[in-house]
Amino acid sequence: MSALRDALRDLSDDVFFDLLESEDAYLLVLDVPGVSADSLELSVEDGRISIDAHREKEPEDDYRYLEENRSLFLDVDLPMPADALETEAEATVERGVLELHLPKTSGDGETTIDVVEDAD
Repeated sequence: MSALRDALRDLSDDVFFDLLESEDAYLLVLDVPGVSADSLELSVEDGRISIDAHREKEPEDDYRYLEENRSLFLDVDLPMPADALETEAEATVERGVLELHLPKTSGDGETTIDVVEDAD
């Protein structure tokens, strides 16, 4: 997971995030103000997390931009933690906060199989 942590530290100072870990999963919380699910592209593939977000905004009424300092275009490519399951990743975005939940693989490589009684 240190590769992900290092990559997040290398992001611009304008990008705010939290990276949390439990025994079962990682949680990446990323501020994306003004971004909705429609203006966000997120993929987890081949050991990489790709996030492309942009804020859509239009000036009100008869106003036009003289200067724009609040634009948001975020295009990041991050490494997945080695023990995270790509196929189980889930994401939500609400009120400008993206939460990416990355479940971990079981560390022992063991698969538990439920055994049931044969009805015959």
